[in-house]
Amino acid sequence: MDDLAALVQQGDPDRYAATIAAPETARARLWPLYAFNLEVARAPWVTQEPLIAEMRLQFWTDVLDDIAAQKPPRPHHVAAPLAQVWQGAELPVALGHGMISARHWDVHRAPFADEAAFRAHLDATSGNLMWLAALALGAPPQAEAPVRDMAFASGLANWLVAIPQLQAAGRIPLVDGRDSAVAALARDGLAHLARARAKRHLVPRTALPALLTGWLAGAVLRRAARHPELVGQGGLLPSEFRRRGALVLRALSGRW
Repeated sequence: MDDLAALVQQGDPDRYAATIAAPETARARLWPLYAFNLEVARAPWVTQEPLIAEMRLQFWTDVLDDIAAQKPPRPHHVAAPLAQVWQGAELPVALGHGMISARHWDVHRAPFADEAAFRAHLDATSGNLMWLAALALGAPPQAEAPVRDMAFASGLANWLVAIPQLQAAGRIPLVDGRDSAVAALARDGLAHLARARAKRHLVPRTALPALLTGWLAGAVLRRAARHPELVGQGGLLPSEFRRRGALVLRALSGRW
């Protein structure tokens, strides 16, 4: 777990910060999932060769197939704890496959076909991950809608923050990059956030560490809605002090 903690802390510091104060049992279930997400998400970026990137993604597809078949974990520092969590919580393997499939967009660098494809990408990545995390912490089936709404808002906020880096890497991250379209997209993200919070009662408190990972969504989306020009400038994130303060308040109140 120390190795997984270091991996998540370095590669996904916001999710690490949102879970560091969680009970040890929760961290033991979340960090393998977040480490898996990191391995899959970075596979297309560690090489310029699409074939090698595809092979990396195939490795994780095989890991999930082994988990589903109850086979021994492959020799990888994330595979064994991932298998333990996945099998222990009886998580749907299809959700992990969906996360992997979505990363082919990063490999091939083609623009999204349309707005629906963009939203499907967010749901398969941010949505599947947050729902897996919530399931691992005991969320019931009726919690899926608010969890996915929260995940969409969080995933969209993270996406807007990453746009300068995506553009620098030669990606076309938005179907419509005009300020008016970006502002409308941010407002839609805020609507998802409001809908998720209106159904907060459907999500058990045990799943709080999974939902807290979206603690910055509201602030980022509000800023993008009011000042969409900041998206291309990389100016959406609040100060580190305000970020950590907001996390502490949400964690203490339990009102993600």
